Amino acid sequence: MKILGKWLTLIGMFCALPAFAALDIVITDGVDESRPIAVVPFVWKGAGPANKQISDIVTSDLTRSGTFKVLDDLSLPQRQISRLEDFDPKLWQNVAAEAVVVGSIEPVGNNQFKVRFDLIDLVKAQLQDESKPISKGDLLLDGRGETIVPEVAFRRYGHRISDIVYEKLTGIRGAFLTQIAYVVVNHGQNKPYKLMVADYDGFNENMLLSSSEPLMSPAWSPDGKKLAYVSFENRKAEIFVQDLQARSRVKVSSFSGINGSPVFSPDGKKLAVTLSKDGQPEVYVIDIATKAIKRVTNHYAIDTEAKWFPDGKSLLLTSERGGKPQLYRVHLDTGRIRRLTYEGEWNLGGAITPDGRSIVFVNRTQGKFNIAKMDLETRFMQVLTSTRLDESPSVAPNGTMVIYGTTHNGRQVLAAVSVDGRFKARLPVGKGEVKSPTWSPFL
Repeated sequence: MKILGKWLTLIGMFCALPAFAALDIVITDGVDESRPIAVVPFVWKGAGPANKQISDIVTSDLTRSGTFKVLDDLSLPQRQISRLEDFDPKLWQNVAAEAVVVGSIEPVGNNQFKVRFDLIDLVKAQLQDESKPISKGDLLLDGRGETIVPEVAFRRYGHRISDIVYEKLTGIRGAFLTQIAYVVVNHGQNKPYKLMVADYDGFNENMLLSSSEPLMSPAWSPDGKKLAYVSFENRKAEIFVQDLQARSRVKVSSFSGINGSPVFSPDGKKLAVTLSKDGQPEVYVIDIATKAIKRVTNHYAIDTEAKWFPDGKSLLLTSERGGKPQLYRVHLDTGRIRRLTYEGEWNLGGAITPDGRSIVFVNRTQGKFNIAKMDLETRFMQVLTSTRLDESPSVAPNGTMVIYGTTHNGRQVLAAVSVDGRFKARLPVGKGEVKSPTWSPFL
């Protein structure tokens, strides 16, 4: 493996990952430490067997979060329960879970469904004193009454329920209504490179662009309505910003040499990019509307892979100015730059947690590339993964999970790890290759 701080990072190239139709995650570690929760199959109120089961979506979401372990529904004492009024606390006394999700689905014609759900506090139900029983209303943590959901929005509403449950039980906003952008490569096709967007779990995959030349480094705008990316369609590296709804795009950068690693500023008005138009690859900031450009770094070493801190006043970047790739922070008003990482041999490809308090990056120690996290105040660094060739970390917008690239059984795959390193998961190998997966903001 060549040094990742050089040409690969200059144009935002990341490890190749298998294509997927859905993120059918194989959990590899951390489930036993997750918080138990019960999800009762939603009661189907239609004729014949259920052709839609929203509880499957909720179960998958909560499990993939790494925070919860969903109990086997066959072991639950009540399975035909659709609302709090049907809940019998006595039957649930020996169920080791902190909450129960129940609900119902009723077809109402015209490909629409009437959906409702309740989130029940099982801990409170089990602790109540028989001499002083708690009213059922006090056991309701959250829920939604009957809501008409079109068939096309069925999965989306399932993710919405998961978001409500997750936030109510953790105090952290759920990220199940987010999306992922990535580049799929299928060699042998006339246009093998495709810029794709899908729901966070891989469903509702949508191709935005196909090309006979490489596409790479997609990056979301803060409002989730646009993507910046690098294209070689014109046989040279150029940076475009594409509107996801209008499918229109504008060319932002087409200088000679490298045009790479675009990333939106927090206000969505600027891009931090890597350009080599003045010689050595350096970090610049481009105003998207006016195309005005400002040089940020000026050093004989390679500076690349800039990321904005949430306040928009400074950038995280990878630089070899110390002899080996390390992470630095540069303040845009003064140009003052400070090295952040020291542990291990290399540290590169950084991402910033949404609260701005930590960075997630690739750490090389004793020849192994792993995903690591460092608290910017304490400088404590924790290696999150235990595989050998981990790359391209992207942090979920709620800061709880990281998606990254790695290898498994000699093949490159997509994996996920919680920010505490406890929960780990892996995606099965699929067809094609997927490059540069990046998590969207909240949508």
